[in-house]
Amino acid sequence: MFSNFLYFLVALVIYISSGLFDNTKSVDPNNLYYSLILLVGFAWVCHKWFKKLAQKSEKGSYPGLDTSINGAISKLSLVALMLFAANIYLFKLNLFVVDTWLFSLVPTLGAALFLGLFLLYLVIIWNAAYGVHKRYFPGDLTKKSYITSNISFSLPALLPWFFLSFFADMIRFLPPGPVRQYFNTTAGEIVYIVIFLIIISIFGPVLIKKLWGCSPLESGVDRTRIETICKRAGLDYADILKWELFGGSMITAGVMGLVGRFRYLLITPALIHALEDDEMDAVILHEIGHVQRYHMLFYLFFFLGFIACNFVFFEPMILLLYIAQPLYQVFSFIGIDKGDVYPAFICLALVCLFVLYFRFVFGFFMRNFERQADIHVYDFQSDASPLISTFYKIASLSRQSIDKPNWHHFGIGERIRFLEQCREEPSLIARHHRRVKKIIMGYFLLVFALFCLGYSISYGRAKDGFEKYIAKEILFQQLEVGPENSDLYVFVGDYYYNDKVYDKAVAAYENVIRIDSKNIHALNNLAWLFATCPDEQFRDGARSLELASKAVSLKREAFVLDTYAEALSVNKRNAEAIEVAKEALALAKDKRSYYREQVARFEKMGHAL
Repeated sequence: MFSNFLYFLVALVIYISSGLFDNTKSVDPNNLYYSLILLVGFAWVCHKWFKKLAQKSEKGSYPGLDTSINGAISKLSLVALMLFAANIYLFKLNLFVVDTWLFSLVPTLGAALFLGLFLLYLVIIWNAAYGVHKRYFPGDLTKKSYITSNISFSLPALLPWFFLSFFADMIRFLPPGPVRQYFNTTAGEIVYIVIFLIIISIFGPVLIKKLWGCSPLESGVDRTRIETICKRAGLDYADILKWELFGGSMITAGVMGLVGRFRYLLITPALIHALEDDEMDAVILHEIGHVQRYHMLFYLFFFLGFIACNFVFFEPMILLLYIAQPLYQVFSFIGIDKGDVYPAFICLALVCLFVLYFRFVFGFFMRNFERQADIHVYDFQSDASPLISTFYKIASLSRQSIDKPNWHHFGIGERIRFLEQCREEPSLIARHHRRVKKIIMGYFLLVFALFCLGYSISYGRAKDGFEKYIAKEILFQQLEVGPENSDLYVFVGDYYYNDKVYDKAVAAYENVIRIDSKNIHALNNLAWLFATCPDEQFRDGARSLELASKAVSLKREAFVLDTYAEALSVNKRNAEAIEVAKEALALAKDKRSYYREQVARFEKMGHAL
């Protein structure tokens, strides 16, 4: 089930990254038919695959059938992701609705619509798998419950994105002013992302319990026993909920919520019916272990770490991908242009980084946290035998081998053996707790180091050096100037300017402006060069003012206004220069001391006149 989280999140990355491709070309209406043919063909493959598994199981004993079913679901889910990517990247179905009034007004709704297309592929898989898969669920599991449980269990993965994206859409409806302006800055984006993640982490369980159809566990012996064990362990919680996952037939429990007032213990009816009292105590202590070892708080920081590193490394990554010439040589031999391959590499890199981070790094922490929650029972009981017997029951009732591997929990057999080892050698308990502390500290140190490195490259001291390196590599590759890469070619001008090769810097900026007359950075940088160049032969006050005026008409930001003020000053229009410099200071979010010095300099020049 946790794999469905990843599938939905990867589908989200695929949809969002589609904006990197050239979406200006017309879309062939036949693409809708091609997409429908793929959908029907996929449904036929799913039906045949699971029908074949069902036929094999009906002929007699089929060892490893559960593994084959889960393997088929995983493989078909990956195929579904590829078909979804084809619909977005190849058939460009999203362009059919991009100009629709509602979706252009609130793009998040368009994204939700196409994530619904991916969900349709998964529903086709689950519909085909139900007939053979239901035998591994105790009780009478209906197809409706099987499919809706899969859907509802997966959707919470998209909640943070949905609310963040929807809020970003709503910013445009704010009245013009400082609030709207702030939220459109980098600092504003960081603030509302962090605040939203915290809010969702605290209040999200309230929404998730409704999404999962949970209801309070009835008063009685079972509830009283769980309340007693929670009181004994000192756990604060809002309620104990009956978790009707897969019609209540799943033998599992869970806990969610960072704050006691919004924390819920989840118990499935099948678990209550299957376990003895001491076994139920052990399961609850396991869930309490997740809370008291702060696992859910770490998961919040884990998501923040990914967002932070992605934020500072995204632009450097796409620039490095652009200059990775060997990646494009194979495609050039078969006549595919670099401009078409480049966005595909960016998408592939994003998906790979996402999968590596959440599937392997996140999976590593989850496995160790589950093991830590398992041994938490030793904090309250001298023996973990009830938890061990629970694991054997889960394996038996779900008809799965205890040696079946699990990427996020460890296999049941591995968990049993570790608990038995801890019983024989209690020092393993403290050793594992120390191990978890070390890997958490290592994670924070690594993320902090990566963030500092990325920040330095994108915004700090290493920015100039990195841009010089990129510009140099672009020059060596003899970059063709075109509208699709004009922003990159500005770096060529910056490279020559920093190396004081002013004639080539002018030529580079002029090339960009020739093919992209509204390129802010080229207009601004060339205007600055003409106004302030140390080599006076390149000074051209009139041309500087012309370029700066055009740049400021396109974007009134501090750095553009600063150049405009310089151009006005060069043209002896000091009173205007002072007013523009003051506006630049008012808009500046950083380097305010520099802008204050500029105002003072222009005022001094005005008094001198």
